[in-house]
Amino acid sequence: MSLVDTAYARATANGFGQSCEPEVGRLLATLAAALPPGARVLEIGTGAGVGTAWIADGLRPRSDVSVDSVEADPATAALAATAEWPAFVHLHVADALEFLAATPHRYDLVFADAFGGKIEGLDRTVEKLNARGTLVVDDMTPVEGWPEDFRAKQAGVRRALLTDPGLVAVELAHGSGVIIGVRRPPAG
Repeated sequence: MSLVDTAYARATANGFGQSCEPEVGRLLATLAAALPPGARVLEIGTGAGVGTAWIADGLRPRSDVSVDSVEADPATAALAATAEWPAFVHLHVADALEFLAATPHRYDLVFADAFGGKIEGLDRTVEKLNARGTLVVDDMTPVEGWPEDFRAKQAGVRRALLTDPGLVAVELAHGSGVIIGVRRPPAG
């Protein structure tokens, strides 16, 4: 069984229903496969490890890369930690905003899939992108039943990403709705 299949099975068996959709996962794997030597990846919101598995799958068989995945909920993080991850995957149990403040690293690919770092503190996430680094934000297509305040917050994320002068961004009707942004290099 592949990392991805195992991750979906783990999520299903444990009733974790917030994993990234396969369309988004394939996009993550594709973007990960194109990363330069020595690349660093950050996933905000490990969950059961489905997104992590897609990213790792895209990076295999490399060993010159590093993936940091951050999960705030200890029980959910423990679920993801039961997987047999490649040595380049590092799982962290931490509040996303505290992790962003503490890490000295910048990243070539960031998947923001949690409240902290996406709805709250999106600017801190963007700051952690290397020049030409790619940010992926999913769940951008409104879903019937979303509370109005959450719908407004998602609209704020969309507006922030699509109007940020430091990003070149596009919204895609792909999977749960995705915005991809690439950080512009500094002028000069």
